[in-house]
Amino acid sequence: MPVLYGCETWSLTLREERRLRVFENRVLRRIFGSKGDLLTREWRELHNEELNDLYFSPNIVRVIKSRRMRWAEHVARMGERRGIYRVSVGKYEGKGQLGRHRHRWEDNIKMDLQEVGCGRMDWNELAQDRDRWRALLNTVMNRLVR
Repeated sequence: MPVLYGCETWSLTLREERRLRVFENRVLRRIFGSKGDLLTREWRELHNEELNDLYFSPNIVRVIKSRRMRWAEHVARMGERRGIYRVSVGKYEGKGQLGRHRHRWEDNIKMDLQEVGCGRMDWNELAQDRDRWRALLNTVMNRLVR
């Protein structure tokens, strides 16, 4: 899916997640079309709940989170000497900008872990155990994210 190209490395805010869900619903409404209302005998757009009933695949935000978690496992196993690890997890050097700091990729991984109840654990150590991490990925994928 070209929309999700490189989503493993995205650092999303809640506003961006909401906008992605709006985009997905707009595309699904275009695919499934309008619905004829039997009571009023008029055509109307499908509601979000009706779209969820028709489309059985996970929503776009859930797919992004599961792909990000899969990528986090690879990054954690690469080690600190690899460039991708330093870019993804590295700390800023020098003077920062004024105002609230921007969310980093690692912050999103920690927030995803908090959603499934593993927020207190270190994601680097957790990713070293493949079986526990795969179980965690299944939990993230099955969790209802709306």
